Amino acid sequence: MTGARATVHARAASRHGSSDPHQEGPVDLRLVAPALAAWAAAAVSLGVPGGGVAVAVGVAVLLAVGVWWVAVVRYGAGRGPGAEEGDGSTPRADTGGRGTTAPRARSCGVRSAGTLVALAAVLLCAGAGAASAALHASDVRRGPLPALGEQFAQVTVELEVTDDPRLTRPKVRGSQRTPPVLVFTAEAVRVTAPNGMVTAVHTPALVVVQQRGGGSGTTSREPGPAHRDAAREGLWSAWRGLLPSTRIRVVARAAPPLSPADQVAAVLRVTADAPPVKVGAPSVLGRLAGSLRAGLREATDGLRPDARALLPGLVVGDTSRVPPDLDDAFRATDLTHLLAVSGSNLTIVLALLIGPPHLATRAERRGLAPRLGLSLRGTAVVGGALALAFVVVCRPDPSVLRAAACGLITLLAIGTGRRRSLLPALTAAVLLLVLYDPWLARSYGFLLSVLATGALLLLAPRWSTALQRRRLPPRIAEVIAAAAAAQAVCAPVVAVLAARVGLVAVPCNLLAELAVGPATVLGFAALAAAPVALPVARALAWCAGWPAGWIAGVARTGAALPGAEFEWPGGWTGGLMLAVVLVVLVPVGRRLLRRPWLCAVCALAVLLAVCRPAPFTRVITGWPPPGWRAVVCDVGQGDGLVLAAGDGTALVVDTGPEPHAIDRCLTDLGVRRIPLLVLTHFHADHVDGLPGALRGRSVGAIETTTLEDPPGQAQFVRTTAAAAGVPVVRAAAGERRHLGPLSWEVLWPPVPPDLPGPSSPGAPDSQEAGLDGRNGSAALDGPNDASVTLLVRTRGLTILLLGDLEPPAQRALWAAHPELGAVDVLKVAHHGSAYQDPLLIRRLAPRLALISCGAGNPKTRDFQF
Repeated sequence: MTGARATVHARAASRHGSSDPHQEGPVDLRLVAPALAAWAAAAVSLGVPGGGVAVAVGVAVLLAVGVWWVAVVRYGAGRGPGAEEGDGSTPRADTGGRGTTAPRARSCGVRSAGTLVALAAVLLCAGAGAASAALHASDVRRGPLPALGEQFAQVTVELEVTDDPRLTRPKVRGSQRTPPVLVFTAEAVRVTAPNGMVTAVHTPALVVVQQRGGGSGTTSREPGPAHRDAAREGLWSAWRGLLPSTRIRVVARAAPPLSPADQVAAVLRVTADAPPVKVGAPSVLGRLAGSLRAGLREATDGLRPDARALLPGLVVGDTSRVPPDLDDAFRATDLTHLLAVSGSNLTIVLALLIGPPHLATRAERRGLAPRLGLSLRGTAVVGGALALAFVVVCRPDPSVLRAAACGLITLLAIGTGRRRSLLPALTAAVLLLVLYDPWLARSYGFLLSVLATGALLLLAPRWSTALQRRRLPPRIAEVIAAAAAAQAVCAPVVAVLAARVGLVAVPCNLLAELAVGPATVLGFAALAAAPVALPVARALAWCAGWPAGWIAGVARTGAALPGAEFEWPGGWTGGLMLAVVLVVLVPVGRRLLRRPWLCAVCALAVLLAVCRPAPFTRVITGWPPPGWRAVVCDVGQGDGLVLAAGDGTALVVDTGPEPHAIDRCLTDLGVRRIPLLVLTHFHADHVDGLPGALRGRSVGAIETTTLEDPPGQAQFVRTTAAAAGVPVVRAAAGERRHLGPLSWEVLWPPVPPDLPGPSSPGAPDSQEAGLDGRNGSAALDGPNDASVTLLVRTRGLTILLLGDLEPPAQRALWAAHPELGAVDVLKVAHHGSAYQDPLLIRRLAPRLALISCGAGNPKTRDFQF
């Protein structure tokens, strides 16, 4: 073999070289345009009135027929562009006398006919997508439910559950944490209006189930009796246990959807004051899937918390146990695709059955199938059964069907050894799925799935070949190329949604990939064994817990890095900007691969950007400034202050509403040790970020106010502190402490009658003072008036932190401390609310006033000194 032919043979896409009969050809793009046309038409038509869609579909069909007619009549039957109509002759010789041009004319005619037929196909697919979207959208507008939602009417509805109920994450609104609610989708089959009219319908709805009273955001001062809490939990469990295909009857308050583009006709708000009234049992498949999922949860009960939460999500997409902090870590590292039902799950299981895909149709094939004596046809049947079981267990909704289709398509195409067939198979699946459920056309999850699969098919093989030319081992090159390609095409969409760019996504995906296969296979084995042999299932789940724990550890470690992600403009503008940047960087990266020393420099720069060592960030950004004394952290609508107390040491006052925000602030400041963390009061915008402040830091004690109100949020603080092994103490007026250059005195709240006096058990450098805070004080009227108020002195500065004190408490503070005079810095109470005591403000006469608030803060208005 000559050197040139050897080079061609070595660089051939086929593993057998250029002489292999199944070598690669040009990419088949014929179905791309029809699939994109159907996708775009469906996305647009979902928000257009039906009459307009009908006209557009009619025009598209007429144009398609006309184009097809031109293709057949003008270019059909071998007739070239020079033939006269109706004579049936072949093309004439050219006028130059150089002989006939019939073959060339015939070739041009075939190409022109093909172009016209392709255009007709695009028009027909666009019309089909628009028509399907109009029909599905009509289900949302049909019946009385949309009008009843606009009237906020109370209705009785018979529903068929179509999704598993799931708990929402609590959110902080103002000073309160909203209690979690159950949400699930359902199809309304019978609606009883307030006037008693009963209508049979088939209308999609979103059901929101909330508990009556209580919840973590309650301001009730006395917690309910234990038996009442147990009864409420039992009701909650009954609602959470609803299986898809179950029919229930509810009395609900109807409301319009949040957006006209939503896939529901109305939102039904239900109060869980009684168990759900079931009027129809779930289907056989629904019960089977529910029992299998419940068996997997039971088998994982004894695992470590992260593995217990993660394994059901890896196997069947059950994320009901995933805590918010782990979910945030997966989002920060772009590993959320592991928590969703993915085609890779099915691919892994089928690969276990058939072995290496490129050997699937050969005599030397591997996997379990030949060892079980299955023929190729039997293997196909078993593989199809596994795919059906996957759809049943993971719920047959469109997202699961999409994952199954993508998994089967990828495995089938790779198994034939011909990557050329992958893209047509993917585009065919996209076309069929969009026609089946046009709402997928507006789904970001569907878009990300298609982009990631397309990148694995088109970009990853080329990038892998380029890496192998640089002497990287084939398997490592394939894994790196796949992760990088998927991240490159999905990053702009992630920027649209989250306004951020992740820097650790590729390495975290590479590290997690080591454990995804074992965790998935063992998890599915535990799922299958649970109904018949629970001890075996528990043993398998225990084995799967180790790789699942590894994945969770990768996510948490990656998310904890200071530069794991950085902000980027959101919306489609930001997404397009990032896409342009990536298009420019790809050829630059190709050139860098030819210069190892430049690659090393770039890798070092990325490492510095991710780890962000303090000297490096200070030189580049100027933050934190040298000699900083006090910082108000950007925690959104809430409070979070940091007071320097030495190298890597600080006093922290409040933690804001979001753990990630305070954690990022403390990390940027280089704070590793917090001898005392003060929570001025228990409102959510001051305490909900506590887990972020505790994450990865040494905390000596947590000091709180004496009034445990709201009780749910006070309990949250105690539980979080206990889990971290940090003691909780109470502050009281008269307490004085010092820490390095810091010294401070607690001015408020007064000592309640049940406490012996100001003390500071378990806290560093404390001593008692003679001031009795009860003298001249008013009764504490709510959590705001119980705010811990600190007078801090540091390096010549006097700083007064008022928490959220309201005017009555501010006046009582002034009366209790007549010696209180001018200060250098004032942290204005209640986020800059105009509800202040003007006499106290004039008496303090601060040189600088700090107001910590977020966008849209309703409290900052009309404030004047």
